[in-house]
Amino acid sequence: MDNADLLSKIKSPSDVKKLSKSELSNLCAEIRLLMIETVSQNGGHLSSNLGVVELSVALHKVFNSPNDKIIWDVGHQVYAHKLLTGRYNKFNTLRTEGGISGFSSPEESEHDIFYSGHSSTSVSSALGVALSNAIKGKKDYTIAVIGDGALTGGLAYEALNNAGRTKARLIVILNDNKMSISENVGSMARYLAVIRSKPEYFRLKAKTESVINKIPLIGKSLSKEIFNLKTRLKNRLYKSTFFEDLGFRYMGPIDGHNLDQLIEALESAKLVKGPVLLHINTVKGKGYNFAEQSPSEFHGISKFNINNGETNFGSENFSSCFGSIICEQAEIDNSICAITAAMALGTGLKDFSEKFPNRFFDVGIAEEHAITFASGLSKGGMKPVVAIYSTFLQRAYDQLIHDCSLQNANVIIAVDRAGFVGEDGVTHQGLFDVPMLLTVPNIQIYSPFTFKRMKIDFDDAFSHNGLFAVRYPRGNDTVLPEGYEISDRDYDLFNENGEALIVTYGRISAEAMFAIDKLKEENKIVSLLVLNKIKPISKDVFNIALTYKNIVFYEESEKTGSVGMNFAECLAEKNFKGNFEHIAVTDEFVHHASVSSLMKKFGFDRDSIYNKFSEKTNG
Repeated sequence: MDNADLLSKIKSPSDVKKLSKSELSNLCAEIRLLMIETVSQNGGHLSSNLGVVELSVALHKVFNSPNDKIIWDVGHQVYAHKLLTGRYNKFNTLRTEGGISGFSSPEESEHDIFYSGHSSTSVSSALGVALSNAIKGKKDYTIAVIGDGALTGGLAYEALNNAGRTKARLIVILNDNKMSISENVGSMARYLAVIRSKPEYFRLKAKTESVINKIPLIGKSLSKEIFNLKTRLKNRLYKSTFFEDLGFRYMGPIDGHNLDQLIEALESAKLVKGPVLLHINTVKGKGYNFAEQSPSEFHGISKFNINNGETNFGSENFSSCFGSIICEQAEIDNSICAITAAMALGTGLKDFSEKFPNRFFDVGIAEEHAITFASGLSKGGMKPVVAIYSTFLQRAYDQLIHDCSLQNANVIIAVDRAGFVGEDGVTHQGLFDVPMLLTVPNIQIYSPFTFKRMKIDFDDAFSHNGLFAVRYPRGNDTVLPEGYEISDRDYDLFNENGEALIVTYGRISAEAMFAIDKLKEENKIVSLLVLNKIKPISKDVFNIALTYKNIVFYEESEKTGSVGMNFAECLAEKNFKGNFEHIAVTDEFVHHASVSSLMKKFGFDRDSIYNKFSEKTNG
């Protein structure tokens, strides 16, 4: 970047503290420009990051990271933080294989204390750190930055309720960029909010209270009465005292793009004995017109043209295909409802929300509630569909078991982003839904990898009662080799009577098709068994498998508790005497890289499959 005179010199937060007010403003402009340029090339989260530039600068101006711990909720707003903590020279590698992550990552820096990719966790984590400091007698501060969206998650309220009953040196910054938590209107309320955020106010307040308390006989009672009067007057101006009811000292709301106000407010927060909630108002996409006008579209975005904001893709993907399917079904069935946990656009439900507003429910970032709510809709005679990313479904495991399966609810879970997701990395890979879902009694699980099969699976789920999960990958429709067609059966067998058998499901199936075609050209016949339904698995599948002496099971999932492990156990119970090999992701977290690169790394791509069986048949 040519215009990074200040930013290029920031090697650590200590360099931020040396800058003047005018230099800090220029630094913010440089950060925004670099963010826009980098995300336009690498993809990433833009709106949320542009909205917290001034806050990030103010935090590192006032606090002493890494001694003071800054914990970012979700972590999709850490780009400026990364740039201010010594990662400027690596920022061009953002979200690329071997480069820096798009989220907080302790592997990268001592300034990132937690991995973050899931929502509503920051206050709980920060409270734990703050109370650890208190036990050890440390005077360091702990700061949690949480957005209004993340505040819709139940975990955040559990943490706030717990934190308010402590004397922790904890500062929670509520970054309000969409909804107003407290509707403080009028110039007087805004003026007092700023005054109450100044350090001078807190110093004068503390001194005044000290003087009054020392008045003989009446000091403490007078101080208490003044406090009660002040509270009543404040409640007249501020309609919401929710956070103070929980035990927090509430400050704000203030302008989250005004560096002077932010720095003063943060300095004031340091003077408070006990937990503080600083409420700031920001604008998503601040500084880039296209992102300001369409913050949702620029929340998580692929490469785009800076000049016009247009993305470099436009073809239909699995999410949009799902959206079309559910809209078609809802046209003919008035009982179909759609539920999302703050991901209407990402899961393909935007059209449904507009066509069927009375049957569309965005419950906020509350996956557990989404599942139990769906069960309630089911008991009321509706047919709910919960569209949710694989990685976020993990949060609702108990609800799947207790509130859906046990209750015999008629619910369909549309599991988006199943398998590798690529550049979003370690916190977002969809590798745990299969082992999790397999343990749920009475659930039926489909794993389509083409649009056509996806429609077949949803049609089947809509036409039957029970608990269904249809899991599908991120990306566009899968191209199959000529001569291959996936049926409407629970499984498909290709190249019967081969020298060995591949068993798989999901997008590995297409890679295996290309591999066995190439092997066939060399007169090496390998059979392929594709599982379209992975629970329950047809008995015929095992009868087929038992006719082979060499079986390799490929699976884009964590190995422990997976389909392959269950498959091997069933074969053993049926006295299978041949060789069985299971290729899956083994007991590890998978970092960010392109999906194609990850497929190759784990041996799931067509070349790896071909090479493996070429060696086997030659051996």
